[in-house]
Amino acid sequence: MSFSSKTATSSPIEGQKPGTSGLRKAVKVYQTPHYTENFVQSILKGGLHDKLCGSSLVVGGDGRYFGKEATELIIRMCAANGVSKVIVGLNGLMSTPAVSCVIRKYQTDGGIILTASHNPGGPDADFGIKFNTSNGGPAPENVTNSIFEFSKSIGEYRICPDLPVCIENIGSSVVQVDGSDFTVEVIDPVSDYAEYMKTIFDFGAIKELMSSGFTVLVDAMNGVMGPYAKRVLGEELGAPDSSLVNCIPKEDFGGKHPDPNLTYAADLVNEMAKGQHDFGAAFDGDGDRNMILGKKAFFVTPSDSLAVLADNLDCIPYFKTTGIKGLARSMPTSGAVDRVAKSKNLNCFEVPTGWKFFGNLMDAGCLSLCGEESFGTGSDHIREKDGLWAVLAWLSVLANTKVTVEESIKQHWNRYGRNFYTRYDYENCESAPANKMMEDLNAFVADKSNIGKSFTSGDKTYKLATADNFCYTDPVDCSLSKNQGIRLIFADDSRIIFRLSGTGSSGATIRMYIEGYENDAAYL
Repeated sequence: MSFSSKTATSSPIEGQKPGTSGLRKAVKVYQTPHYTENFVQSILKGGLHDKLCGSSLVVGGDGRYFGKEATELIIRMCAANGVSKVIVGLNGLMSTPAVSCVIRKYQTDGGIILTASHNPGGPDADFGIKFNTSNGGPAPENVTNSIFEFSKSIGEYRICPDLPVCIENIGSSVVQVDGSDFTVEVIDPVSDYAEYMKTIFDFGAIKELMSSGFTVLVDAMNGVMGPYAKRVLGEELGAPDSSLVNCIPKEDFGGKHPDPNLTYAADLVNEMAKGQHDFGAAFDGDGDRNMILGKKAFFVTPSDSLAVLADNLDCIPYFKTTGIKGLARSMPTSGAVDRVAKSKNLNCFEVPTGWKFFGNLMDAGCLSLCGEESFGTGSDHIREKDGLWAVLAWLSVLANTKVTVEESIKQHWNRYGRNFYTRYDYENCESAPANKMMEDLNAFVADKSNIGKSFTSGDKTYKLATADNFCYTDPVDCSLSKNQGIRLIFADDSRIIFRLSGTGSSGATIRMYIEGYENDAAYL
């Protein structure tokens, strides 16, 4: 069959600047005339440039509302823009980690992921689109800046409106568009990822743990990770169906907020508190975030999770083969992993918030394991954080150490000390006052007379050692990222951090992080 592309006239739409992980807006914003088309065209032109014609791309998403329509639109626009092949998940579904896996396995030129991650879904909730480059990771700042610049001057977009798109059956189809072959390959969204996990972990050891009376409870929160949990934890590792809950992806995530934390995964927390399960986990909408719980709902902070895994990477066969090249954390994440790195004589990198900042370090062979306090953990096996990978990593540690989750954490504190940590989120704030607050904080850190001042709370006194607005120079390409968050660092390594987040869909989101270090066993 042969089809022709068409050019539609458009004009710039304000505010199409990708944040730390794509462009997140309300569904109704994406449904306004030309909004989605403009941003997709900006990705294709601004993200791929001269590589666009003849390129191959992966497309997948978390199944949220408007995802299927957007997937079909993207395929028609890819066809009209000279893309030669699109690999798409069945029914448009594919977890964010799996998209990264597929990009890398099939060596495509990148991928477009339809997700707003842990934001709610549904017609009155949020939608998002982000671009991943050929390394499988989120587009770095120079690429997102190029996409944004294109969006500010766009005058038209290309589409093949008559192209029939069917993503309900696995298989490949080839048509002619403007005289050139255009292929759409619909794949099982789980298989490539599941097979890859078998090469990373010792499934035999984990399966032995699971058959020893060790019980798990995993909540996929009606996000895209449900089918992955069923395949890997259920079919491969023997977890019973009853231990894998909310595993059917839903457009509105079952009316719940798909954010794996103590607030939004309260059903899991309450069930774990009964003491009937040894290990609990939850995933977010697109499957890149995770929460880990021990028996009786013992909560493992993401910062501690990263540190414990870093201390036990020899439990995972993958790292016995590749070696451990280095560790990293986002700037707001606690310094717990830094102490592990120091004890093992490993480099530990501190990067701005956003997984894309880990990608260069991984590609340069500098980094094996990294994480963020926002419930994201991953390694250099792909270029995204990976919720199911984190669960399998924890199960590997438990299978090898033969201790409980709680014992793992407490043993870690006894050895390294404890980084007490909390985060406060202030969402949908008015932008002007939020920006004024950051201006005032910038003025405070610029005033060096504040250094050395002491502040007392209860029986603790904290002396301000340094204060700045975090600036990051990438050690690989020397790119500079400024204004990444206000840091107040005290003499005992305690910290207070303020930053404006780029993951909200409207208004301003202010995040405040407070961290205190303690190595006195009496206080652990």
